[in-house]
Amino acid sequence: MSFTIAIDGPAAAGKGTISRAVAERFGFAHLDTGLLYRAVGRRMLLGEEPVAAARTLIAADLAGDDLRGPAVAQAASKVAVIPEVRAALVDFQRAFAARAGGAVLDGRDIGTVICPDAEVKLFVTASAEVRAARRLAELLASGNDTDLATVLADVKARDARDAERATAPMKAAGDALIIDTSEMSIAQAVARAVAAVEARL
Repeated sequence: MSFTIAIDGPAAAGKGTISRAVAERFGFAHLDTGLLYRAVGRRMLLGEEPVAAARTLIAADLAGDDLRGPAVAQAASKVAVIPEVRAALVDFQRAFAARAGGAVLDGRDIGTVICPDAEVKLFVTASAEVRAARRLAELLASGNDTDLATVLADVKARDARDAERATAPMKAAGDALIIDTSEMSIAQAVARAVAAVEARL
């Protein structure tokens, strides 16, 4: 049996944390689709042409702590606006979503483009200021030297790029449940997502 949960939203809204928790709760496989774009972005930073990198992506490319760094994040956002890159990665994502035993995919366009027929669609969001504060804490904890103003500017620029791109812009699917985590604890947000899935199982 395949059962697909699509979780979309902007950076640092909590969708990754929620996705991992939901996948673990129901025993489903999890794919952070942002890692696909980060892996392509990293290969671009190493000198490869982005479309060629996307077409030859392998599972091993999704490993490595450097995928979470700010330079790779910016590169990922830049390659994600290239239609040929997105097309190359669509089949990878759809095959994952169709696997037996259930799948949780999180990204920007899962409920709208990749899996429009997903059994459950969630859109996890939070204010730009809250997301920037969360991201700053992550960056400082991992040894990056930055400040709130810089991170907030990055968050807003990335939001604009993701929402305004011509191909598969980031937006909530019409039938998605919106979860705003600005004032929520992780436990509250996960509980809301779990309840939405249980209602459909």
